[in-house]
Amino acid sequence: MNQVYIGLGSNLENPVAQLRSAIDFLSSHAEIKHFRVSELYGSKPVGPQDQPDYVNAVATFHTPLDGIATLDLLQSIEQSHRRVRERHWGPRTLDLDILLFNQETITLPRLTVPHPYMLERGFVIRPLLDLAPELLLHNDKTVREHISHLDISDLISIKEE
Repeated sequence: MNQVYIGLGSNLENPVAQLRSAIDFLSSHAEIKHFRVSELYGSKPVGPQDQPDYVNAVATFHTPLDGIATLDLLQSIEQSHRRVRERHWGPRTLDLDILLFNQETITLPRLTVPHPYMLERGFVIRPLLDLAPELLLHNDKTVREHISHLDISDLISIKEE
């Protein structure tokens, strides 16, 4: 079984509902076991600022699927949420990114793991802290150690009713 960490994000069409829908689908999928998800966090967009704020989370699970098959599954979920790729770092109904796949380094045309920007993004590292504070990252720091190097002051924990 492969252990996968994914980032989830949305800033269109009720972002909390978009993430909850993806979480429900993933947690009940036949090829996904031991699913866990962080709290939800609000954050400013990366890139163009002429878009709504994001809701983000991180999830982890075990799967027999390889990296590309996992990516295909995540992209099919994005498509079912009417994901449209109009511009780089633009608004989206749902964004599902593979952050880590075991402790592997994967460099393929469609998939780069570890995610190339994850260490820079508080909206990834803060939710990852909820799930795996002692996880060793590819910079040889644990999540708990690495977070002290990030500004996470703009992150807002989203409490659901």
